[in-house]
Amino acid sequence: MNKYELVSRIEKIAPIETQEDWDCSGWVVDNNIADVNKVMLALTITDNVFKQAQEKQCDMIISHHPLFAVPLKFRNINIYASHTPMDKAVNGTTETLIKALGFKDFLMVNDFVRVVSTDITVDELSNKLYRISKNLRIINNDGIDKIKKIAFCAGSGSEFIETTDADAFVTGDVKYHTAVESSKVIFDIGHFESEILILNVFKDILGIEVEFSNEKTPFTQYSI
Repeated sequence: MNKYELVSRIEKIAPIETQEDWDCSGWVVDNNIADVNKVMLALTITDNVFKQAQEKQCDMIISHHPLFAVPLKFRNINIYASHTPMDKAVNGTTETLIKALGFKDFLMVNDFVRVVSTDITVDELSNKLYRISKNLRIINNDGIDKIKKIAFCAGSGSEFIETTDADAFVTGDVKYHTAVESSKVIFDIGHFESEILILNVFKDILGIEVEFSNEKTPFTQYSI
């Protein structure tokens, strides 16, 4: 399949013009090879992912996270990234996470945040999230037990925590001072865990043979 047709399928869902000013989504490498038989799907392109693409004889890499600097050796394979466009998209990163947890109805409160109205306890939601992320961290400074509204932002959504009308916020990469000062229940499920599900969406969009990169979160839990 022609590589531009593949990208066109992505951009129908996640238009490139919706990316944030600081983002580097779009063509990371657009070389003179147009035909694609197999795509490597990745959350983040690393040396290891690039090696996997070569070993699996993939003609292209499609990732969620872009590269802000492209190593010279990466330039012999086509690479396309959809970061903030896919974060904002209908059925994008945040909505994929919500559906994976079994919630069906939600509201879009801004480009990145979705809110679910529900009646659930902190423990019940914790159990749901733990099935997705074994690195789950919970901040509950006020000892809240019942949750009526849950806000979701896959990736790093800390900036929206206090500006969103919800009892709880689910995201990744929560910093210490954000946690200390919050009156909401915050669930930090990890950046990787909150976004990795989007690779299945890419697969469904593309309609071509794909290989999923062998990736994992760089964080591990220490136990004795």
